[in-house]
Amino acid sequence: MRGACRGTDGGEAARVDRGRVGRARGRLREVATGACVAFVLAPALPGLADGGESGPTAVFAHMTAAAQSAPAGPSTYRVYVANESSDLVSRVAFTPGEGAVVEKEIPVGVMPGDNDGAHGLSVSPDGRFWYVTIAHGTPFGYAWKFAAGPDTLVARTELGLFPATMGLTPDGQFLFAANFNLHGDMVPSDVSVVYTPDMLEILRIRTCLMPHGSRLSADGGKQYSVCMHSDQLVEIDVETLEVSARFHLAPGRERRIGDEAERADHAANPGEGAHGRAPMPAHDPEGLHADALGAPAAPVCSPTWAEPGAGPTADRVVYVACNKNQEVLEVDTERWIVSRRLPTGKAPYNLEAVAGGSLLLATLKGEQGVAVFDLEAGEEVARLAASRPITHGVVATPDGRYAFVSNESAGSVRGTVDVIDLESLSVVASVELQHQPGGIDYWPGAGRTGDSSQPAQVSSRPVRATSQPVRATSQPPGASRQPAQASSQPPAGASPQPPKERP
Repeated sequence: MRGACRGTDGGEAARVDRGRVGRARGRLREVATGACVAFVLAPALPGLADGGESGPTAVFAHMTAAAQSAPAGPSTYRVYVANESSDLVSRVAFTPGEGAVVEKEIPVGVMPGDNDGAHGLSVSPDGRFWYVTIAHGTPFGYAWKFAAGPDTLVARTELGLFPATMGLTPDGQFLFAANFNLHGDMVPSDVSVVYTPDMLEILRIRTCLMPHGSRLSADGGKQYSVCMHSDQLVEIDVETLEVSARFHLAPGRERRIGDEAERADHAANPGEGAHGRAPMPAHDPEGLHADALGAPAAPVCSPTWAEPGAGPTADRVVYVACNKNQEVLEVDTERWIVSRRLPTGKAPYNLEAVAGGSLLLATLKGEQGVAVFDLEAGEEVARLAASRPITHGVVATPDGRYAFVSNESAGSVRGTVDVIDLESLSVVASVELQHQPGGIDYWPGAGRTGDSSQPAQVSSRPVRATSQPVRATSQPPGASRQPAQASSQPPAGASPQPPKERP
């Protein structure tokens, strides 16, 4: 019997007529496997050793009963996080009741004497790959593609100037990266479109000044980004790969650029646009001229993120973080109006609509915290303190149970990731990463890729806050296509622009 258990791939099956070999081999494996299991487990399983029911059926019945009676282990959630000033990507695992640990650190970048700048990070919808933007560039940046789990480099492709955030279509076939152009001239930048199976940049679509916050609608039909120095929300049609709409975000002057209402108002009141302000010139859709944005002292939105709605509002609204005006705008993309305003704390930066559309999370980069909004009520329901300053990215788990928040920190102090329980609205775990963690995304393939996911030998010591955090509270506080190489010179007649700043 022991000899049979060592060789169960069918010496006898080789003598069966070839026309029946498939059926015979399958049956032989079934019988031999069951016999081997029964031989090994018989002494331990009641009913097999004492003459009860025998064979594969009994063995599998016992195994099934044991599995059903065993207590279920805790679920483990995993995220990937880009550490911009360390050129490392961390994989963080969180097990409810046990805490968060750094499982692995993956080096990225090629420059030996300077930071390459791992900035944005996105995981493919099927969990097979993850992508990171290498922002600093020489001068152009890159997108790198890794196999999730083994975390091995698959391919990379050159993008534009300082590629920052990315969004992927639901099928994972196309990646849209906003080229933020942080260090270049104050000229319109673009969004790179990458065909991910071959990691081929197929197009750069010029949008505006300093595009950021690239995200796709739930149906994959539209891509949205915002322009920090043009005060615009820009919509790209994924089918035509052209800009399909622009929305002006300056406080009190929000409107679709070039819509019929603006043209009618301008015709009735020459020299004035909607709300008594100068209209956005038709020849200046990218917002280059200072007079297009009103008086120099006029308030600005300075948007940093565009987040399509989820659940009932999927494909109907987009949430925009106004970094300077300390609010989140809910923009109805069917009527192109601001349908709601959600006041925030200082410098809202990244947004995340929780699955189901009930909650919206906003990182507050200038306040070391996270604001949580109940979207049904339209109110802030909690403000949670982060473990380190310069709160950056946020992502929620697909089951809507937890959220992960990256905190850059400052100076030589390493950053952290905090875990938020979205039921109790409290921070339940924190783990220290490397320097300046920013881009973050959930890994849906965790536990299904064959990866052992053993913790690496890295620090996972408890986190000590480095500055006075905000007090937690449960109450709210008071388009045309462009060539791949964009011009480095501003258009003739363009007015001087304010100096660039990083949000």
